[in-house]
Amino acid sequence: MLVLGPAARDNDLVTWWMRLKWRANVARRDALWRAVHWGWREFQQAGLVTADTPAGRAFARFGRGSIMAFPPGSVFGENGIAVGEDTLIGQLVTVSAGTVPGQDLCGMTLLAIGDRCVIGRGSHIVAHQSVTIGDDVWTGPYVYITDQNHGYEDPDVPIGSQFPVNRPVSIGAGSWLGAGAIILPGARIGRNVVVAAGSVVRGDVQDQCVVAGVPAKVVREHTQAGWLPARAADPRLGPVTRS
Repeated sequence: MLVLGPAARDNDLVTWWMRLKWRANVARRDALWRAVHWGWREFQQAGLVTADTPAGRAFARFGRGSIMAFPPGSVFGENGIAVGEDTLIGQLVTVSAGTVPGQDLCGMTLLAIGDRCVIGRGSHIVAHQSVTIGDDVWTGPYVYITDQNHGYEDPDVPIGSQFPVNRPVSIGAGSWLGAGAIILPGARIGRNVVVAAGSVVRGDVQDQCVVAGVPAKVVREHTQAGWLPARAADPRLGPVTRS
């Protein structure tokens, strides 16, 4: 029969104690992890903005079935923002109307978002004069839409100190804006338009086309023959007949 000496028994005791301590630390870490994630999910659920919450009632309109996820980005000028029905606004999305929080907008709606829209995580929609987003418009994450630019006419005055220039923006129903797209003041995007990720859109964009690039240009159009490369992108093509 093997008899352990005092040193071996001490080593076994230390090993047993270290294992017990390690298991206790793992159990404590796992419990804390579960508690934090459970709590965060509860916070997210409790922080949702819907039509029947105080935050939702602060908007000029917040349609039935619409949700703004928690946590939001910067949100102000709610009395100048109208959101349609069944629209989802993702986490960390900034929506604003007017110049500063608390501004009296005299009952004007500066930002209108249609029904069944999806605004991707981290996007910014900044309205000073007029931003209109049609029904069924979806965006990827981190899209930036604004109707205001800094003025730069006077080369002797810092650009940030010059009076800004506002130009209305409209995005037609059924359009899709890819991740990181930027919609500049004065842009008028037609219906069922695809804006490729990372594109910068200015000016008018016709219905049923795909635009890409900086600045964005039409690269595909819908014709009677289906979706074809745009004539402007491929001069070998003949005249395009709109469907």
